[in-house]
Amino acid sequence: MGKRKLSRRQAWRVKKIQEERAERARRREDIAEENLGGGALGPEQQGLVVAHFGTQVEVESAPGETRRCHLRANLGSLVTGDRVIWCDGDPTGVVVAQLDRDSELCRPDNYGQLKPVAANIDRIFIVVAARPEPHANLIDRYLVASETVGIEPVLVLNKVDLLEAEPELASALAAMLQPYSDLGYSTLRVSAREGGTQSLQAALLEHTSIFVGQSGVGKSSLVNSLLPGLDLRVGALSELTQKGTHTTTTAQLFHLPCGGSLIDSPGIREFGLWHMTREQVELGFREFRRHLGHCRFRDCQHQQEPGCAILQAVEQSEISAERLASYRRIVASLDEGQGGPG
Repeated sequence: MGKRKLSRRQAWRVKKIQEERAERARRREDIAEENLGGGALGPEQQGLVVAHFGTQVEVESAPGETRRCHLRANLGSLVTGDRVIWCDGDPTGVVVAQLDRDSELCRPDNYGQLKPVAANIDRIFIVVAARPEPHANLIDRYLVASETVGIEPVLVLNKVDLLEAEPELASALAAMLQPYSDLGYSTLRVSAREGGTQSLQAALLEHTSIFVGQSGVGKSSLVNSLLPGLDLRVGALSELTQKGTHTTTTAQLFHLPCGGSLIDSPGIREFGLWHMTREQVELGFREFRRHLGHCRFRDCQHQQEPGCAILQAVEQSEISAERLASYRRIVASLDEGQGGPG
């Protein structure tokens, strides 16, 4: 999907919606400031944002103890995983400060604005399945985003129980994922339906993680398997398109019985990297790094230039042709402002 070119009417409508949101925010801020000034709030305490619901956030002060809160003025955008300072009040609490983030995962929205997805995570689990059909380029986009912000990625092939009846599909998926294992990325094979999530539980232990991936790959089913009794809504694949339906509408953080915390994020069919430079994308392909800076031309585009170290590495099978093609598609999308396949 390219960046939208809005008509005059669409631009007016977007502006009107933004103005209405700003006015609602001002009213909330006025109430929060009035409570603060009038001493109607309790003492400041530290908390963790475990969910975001429109204009409010759910703040956890202790395991199992949460409170809906408004946001104080000029706080900016909070996301699930943020550490905050908040005060209790009636009928809701108020978040008064945001603590520094150790990390954040961001993506551009349809209007090209960079939008945080989650904060303070240290592992990204990229979930794929036989259906909807996985795309290596979407996996590469997640990997580039992970590498750029220094968050460890783990690939998860879900619904492996369905592959027993389709050996050709199983072979194709194995071939698609093998290059990532060769590059040192951890790859797990799991089944939420059959309860085969032991390797996933071990990888989640003592980490704050997020599940990402297309709608329909079974992220919510995996969360239900990891947290019996939670019963998140699970959607079926469209029989016509074999694509998933969105069932998770907001990122939520859950504490796991096996240890660690997990953020379940809404599924997306695109993951744009429009905010990145070509140099950042290059570094996001870990097998490129030792060859960078060795091309004959400083501004080498790794297309067909003589003396290109990346092309030489492909010829010597040090870089796969598929990954180079994926890199080129991502770089092309930077110029075109496109999100890419999903």
